[in-house]
Amino acid sequence: MERTTDAVLDAFVENADPYSGASPEALREEFSEMEMIPETGEGLASALESAEPVLRNSVGVSNPRCLAHLHCPPMVSGLAAEAMLSATNQSMDSWDQSPAATLLEIRMVEELCDLFGYDDSGDGVFTSGGTQSNFMGLLLARERFATERFGTDVTQSGLPHRAKAMRILCSEEAHFTAEQAAAHLGLGENAVVTVESNDDREMCLDALDRTLAELDERELLPFALVGTAGTTDFGSIDPLDELAERAEEHNLWFHVDAAYGGALALSDRHRELLSGIERADSLAVDFHKLFYQPISCGAFLLRDGSQYEHIARNASYLNPKGASAPNLVAKSVQTTRRFNALKPFVSFRALGRDGFGALVDATIALADDVAELLAANSSFELVAEPTINAVVFRYRPHRMSDERLSWLNEAIRESLLREGDAVVARTEVDGVTALKFTLLNPRTTLADVADILDAIQRRGGSLSTVFPEVSR
Repeated sequence: MERTTDAVLDAFVENADPYSGASPEALREEFSEMEMIPETGEGLASALESAEPVLRNSVGVSNPRCLAHLHCPPMVSGLAAEAMLSATNQSMDSWDQSPAATLLEIRMVEELCDLFGYDDSGDGVFTSGGTQSNFMGLLLARERFATERFGTDVTQSGLPHRAKAMRILCSEEAHFTAEQAAAHLGLGENAVVTVESNDDREMCLDALDRTLAELDERELLPFALVGTAGTTDFGSIDPLDELAERAEEHNLWFHVDAAYGGALALSDRHRELLSGIERADSLAVDFHKLFYQPISCGAFLLRDGSQYEHIARNASYLNPKGASAPNLVAKSVQTTRRFNALKPFVSFRALGRDGFGALVDATIALADDVAELLAANSSFELVAEPTINAVVFRYRPHRMSDERLSWLNEAIRESLLREGDAVVARTEVDGVTALKFTLLNPRTTLADVADILDAIQRRGGSLSTVFPEVSR
């Protein structure tokens, strides 16, 4: 463990750059010469040394200039818990493989339900992250609807014929996992109906009402409504209270994807942005984003824990019927599962709600300051005001075609990564490439961001000189 710690510190703490700049081709060539499964072992010390190029060419997620994705710098408390849970290797699929771990996860879920406004009937389970949690929400929604509408137990009998008419509604800004889940559930991606967003990138309620009316006219069967609390690109939060009302009116399962924005529940200043989340039938929350825990770590919460009956399974060697010991395998789509609840447990104990809230507030304040910095510089275009801590913008020093604007911003981003100066994200807004700062790191300062903007301007100016047609 000491050697491992030293290797990580050597690779990241002493390196001021967030990335080495190595290209995919260069890394492919380097690793192609490494023997993955040697005939004879070389011993642990040598084996650890052989991992040095992996560390050296990894993204420095704790670097203040690593600002691309929802990819957080992990807390030391989370790293310590990661070592504990990996060393003890508890398996969460039966009591006799994880006695204390099972009870601790149950207690953590109880407090998470309280944090998000669920009463004593709430329940949940830890997951690998938002993808799994969103899948579970729509899985339970499908099971409940098929049972109530068609009298069909999909687990036993498969999808009813009329399942072709079933529909899931979400914002056009929602995460792709809604479509992915629909495909995995046998409904097909076309079962997802996207609803227009408003100027703030939130689901438009008028558009939702029109969409529901159109589905009714076409005799299609909406069964689930997905609200987003923190879209990937903009951090936008759908009007959760109003969506809950529509869900109740139309008997829809209301699932909230709070993988990004769930941490706002810890902030006294910004908690009201999640108003209505307590009315969700289910919700997804990730701890490997704004809760600063090592990947992977998420949770799926249910307002009515009895709904788990739709996916409960019993196996004689794990959780035989009638067994008195608590068992979590019946709540999960995984069998073998890591004791990830230990990471937020240790971190919450170390920092408390106040400590976490202060970190979240600081990053949101930074995003507001960065937005002001961009708005004050005529070379940049602020695409949208930030809701949480994602800032979307473009370098646009002159009038130019959308095609050239996309090329220029992509070229700048690639240059920053290739030189190892900064890790910045790209996305598309209205078909045109934009850049994005995802300001998760509490150690990132306004000066750090200003330096990156200066670098963007320098590279943009250089690229415009080399390719003068860009700025025509």
